[in-house]
Amino acid sequence: MKTSSEVLPKLDYNRVIEYLTISLRKYFEKARRETGIVGLSGGLDSSVTAHLTVKALGAERTRLYILPSIVTPQEDIEDATSIIKQLNIPAENWRIISIDQVVEAFEKSLGPMGRVEKGNVMARSRMVMLYHEAAVHRGLVVGTSDRSEILLGYFTKYGDGGADILPIGGLYKTMVRQLAEYLGVPEKIRSKPASPGFWPGHTARDEIGVDYDVLDAVLYLRFDKGLGEKGIQKTLQIPIETVRMVLERIRLNQHKRRMPKAFPVDYSEMRVRKHVNKL
Repeated sequence: MKTSSEVLPKLDYNRVIEYLTISLRKYFEKARRETGIVGLSGGLDSSVTAHLTVKALGAERTRLYILPSIVTPQEDIEDATSIIKQLNIPAENWRIISIDQVVEAFEKSLGPMGRVEKGNVMARSRMVMLYHEAAVHRGLVVGTSDRSEILLGYFTKYGDGGADILPIGGLYKTMVRQLAEYLGVPEKIRSKPASPGFWPGHTARDEIGVDYDVLDAVLYLRFDKGLGEKGIQKTLQIPIETVRMVLERIRLNQHKRRMPKAFPVDYSEMRVRKHVNKL
């Protein structure tokens, strides 16, 4: 069986860092916005995004927000604060804000929620808070989704998927792990299992059913090389059922990767017609 390390291209991560930071800086200049707003979970993607934002804008123009819930492990909060210290973020530029009261208000109004539905409310509550801070501080929300999550649709629509710019949106998860090492993200965070953190013990591996080492290889061969399911299975030597499962998830989540559908209207066909009265 082949994995992402054997299939994905080898990148010069120093050049990747330079490209992403310059691109991010230029985007802010064109948008005429001052501040980068990042939600910091203590995980891999948000830690890398925070590093890139500071490199692009500086610590004074970066604001980091830890937005835990009752199910957020204390270890994640500690890891997030370690990134804040590592990046020398000024005391006035970071906050810890619990989302519990907001989520409880939704639950009180809407009634009991399943854990997936509640998780989506949690993600959307965080998005609302980040956009509020962006409005207050003339900022843009710097999203933390990577290419693997985007292609899989593994994010909450208008939740963690809600952002103004996605610096690592062109890099697969396994690439982000390598990039993190070059940026100096602590090994403890680099090696963490990916997790949305919606409930205790929640991991991406358990929910998706495949490790990112395999997922990224499938995604790369499908989207970057244009292979179909048989070509992917033959190249990677993995069960065809695994390939089909990943491709089906991609198909079902297409709506997450697209703007809302607007039905085109042919004005020439829809014009009011003058009626001729027959005598």
